[in-house]
Order: sequence, then C-alpha cells, then structure tokens
Amino acid sequence: MENSKMLKRYQKSLIASAVVGSLAFTSAAQAAEPEFSFGGYVKLDAFMSDYSDGSAPASGNLGRQFYIPSLTPVGGTGDDAISDFHARQSRLFMDVTQELSNGESVAAHVEIDFLTMPDGNERVSSSYAPRIRQAYIKYGNWTVGQAWSNFMNLSTLPEAVDFIGTTDGVAFNRQPLIKYSDGGWSFSIENPETTVSPNGGGARITSSDGVMPDFTAKYTGKSGDLSYSVAGILRQLAYDVDGDSSDETTGAYGVSLSAKYMLGDDDIRASFTMGSGLGRYLGLNTFNDAVIDANGELEAIDVMGVTLAYRHVWSETSRSSFTYSRGWADNDTALIGTGTTESTQRIGVNYMYSPDKALTFGVELSQATRELDNGVDGDMTRLHFMAMYKF
Repeated sequence: MENSKMLKRYQKSLIASAVVGSLAFTSAAQAAEPEFSFGGYVKLDAFMSDYSDGSAPASGNLGRQFYIPSLTPVGGTGDDAISDFHARQSRLFMDVTQELSNGESVAAHVEIDFLTMPDGNERVSSSYAPRIRQAYIKYGNWTVGQAWSNFMNLSTLPEAVDFIGTTDGVAFNRQPLIKYSDGGWSFSIENPETTVSPNGGGARITSSDGVMPDFTAKYTGKSGDLSYSVAGILRQLAYDVDGDSSDETTGAYGVSLSAKYMLGDDDIRASFTMGSGLGRYLGLNTFNDAVIDANGELEAIDVMGVTLAYRHVWSETSRSSFTYSRGWADNDTALIGTGTTESTQRIGVNYMYSPDKALTFGVELSQATRELDNGVDGDMTRLHFMAMYKF
C-alpha cells in the first residue's frame, strides 16, 4: 500500500515536472513576432548653377545631383549656366524590431534612395536604380552593418536645401562597420579603403589592399545648452605600388571636434577636423589619403576642415541657416605636382518654410570655390529650390 502511494506521488511529480519543463521550453523557444514600420520622404530638387570658369559637367555627372566640392570646374574661359530638376534624393526606409526568445531585443534598419547611380537618363523616362544607404542590425550595445561612420557627428550638420550643406570641411562617411556603444562612448572598426595620388599627379587610385580595419573612438556629451563630441581615428593605408603582391603601407590618424550650442530657439553648429591620411573622410574625398613618393612608398597627406553654421528661427513655421565650410590639403607639390586641389569652400544661406512638420519648402543661395596648388581656381553660384514631404 505504501509502495502504491509512493508510486502515485512519483508519477504526479514526473507529470508536474514535464508540464513545467514544457511551459519553460515553450516560453524560451518562442520569440515575439517582428514589428515593421516604414517611412521616408519624397523630395524635388530644382536648381540653377552658374560656373564662372569652364563648362558645366555633363548631365550624368554627380555634381549635377548635389554639391560635390571636387567637381567645381577651374581654369576655364567664360562662364556656363545650367538648370537641373530631379527627385533622386527621395528616400524609403524600413525598420524591424523583435523581442527574441532569450528576452533580448533586436532591431534592423534598411534605407534606400536613388542618388549617385549612373543608370538612367534625362531624355525620356528619368528612371534611376535604387542604392543602399544604410543596412544595419542593433543588438544590445552593438551595431553591425552599413551605417554612418562613428567618426562623424550627424547632430552638427546644418539644415540645408542641398543634400549635405557644409560639405567641404565636414567628416562625412557611411560604410560597413562593427560598433560598440556604452553611455557617451562608442568604438568601431570600419571598412578600410585607401585613395592614392600617383607620383607626379594623375588620376586617383582606389586601393582595397588594406588588411587592418579603420579604428575609431568617440565621446559624446552635453553640458547645459552645449552638446559636443570628440572623435579620433587610426588607419593603416595600403597599396601594392609595384604589383608584386607586397603592399606598401603607412599609418594615418585624425581627430574631429564638433559642437552645437543652443541660443533659445536658435543654435550655432561648428566642427573642426584634421589629420594625416584622412582624405577619404573629409569633403566627400576631395583629397586623397596618400601620395606615392620617389621610392615607391606611401606618404600620407595632411588635411584639415572647418564648418560653421548659425540657424535662426523666424517663426513656428520658418527658419534660416547661414553656413560656411572649408577644406584644404597640405600637398607635397614635389611629389604630386601643382594641378591638384589645394582647397575648397562654400558659403550658403537658406530659407525653410514648413506649414506642417511633414511638409517643407526651401530655397538656398550658395557660392562654392575650388583652388589648385598652382593658384588656378573656379567658382560656382547655385540657386536651389526644394519641396519635401516626409511620411
């Protein structure tokens, strides 16, 4: 009898354990359904550009889509004025979030637009292929995928009608990376790529020979009305100069300081970037990272950039930004020649009107200048209109 009772208790215990184990397994094994959200904007850009020195770039040129400092013509005769209309900056993105079976959350972001792609033409359909801007995963303190470089600070970019605005002197880069963030600190390893000037000058060489990723560290903080960031980068530049499967390498570094100071509703935004072998990160790669010296070795090129912008709020629906940006390189003309870009700068002012936060109309007047080491220069004046609806 006693044995029978013990057997029943044992059976009940087994059943209870199985039920609890099954529930625990079910709870642990099943993740929540992913949640999707979509957004973006539709934007029309319409602008007239007057080039003071030389002919305007061809219609398929990137400089006809948005301002790129290195593409301002120099040294020509007469001037050339053109108009461009496009909707290629229009953007779509998808966000996904999900609670995993381990209780952690994961998020992903994919974003496309239609800029920079050579496909299509303006003759009949103005059709253009999409391109990936960002595609990354966030899990815990980690970000992995293609995203904004940890070396830059998006919050100090001014509001602009042009795609970027303070292009010349600002650190600006998106690329594949692995980033760890904790509080105000963030660290990353990012895709290495080296841009090289041949000895004596000539067309840019793009090298993917690097083994060591670019390493960045950044601290972002806030004190009262001032928000700021301090970022540093270490790089190894690499290129197989002789084609013997043995890369020539040299070290590179850079620092970037940026800040935003609130003045009531208005604000001042500024940044300062400098380094050696930092050309790919500054001014949309106006300057190269290195030049090949007489011994077939790489010599890093020193570069520097500054930006300054003041944003004034006129009313609840209107505001203006006044911007200045400049970038320059200390080129060794004995190695690179005198036909290389020494500096670029851009001054701009805009007026933005938003009858609703989803809809904005803007107009911007800017003047850009590019100068070579031999003193030859050129200007571009641009009057730019936009209409943008965010959803």
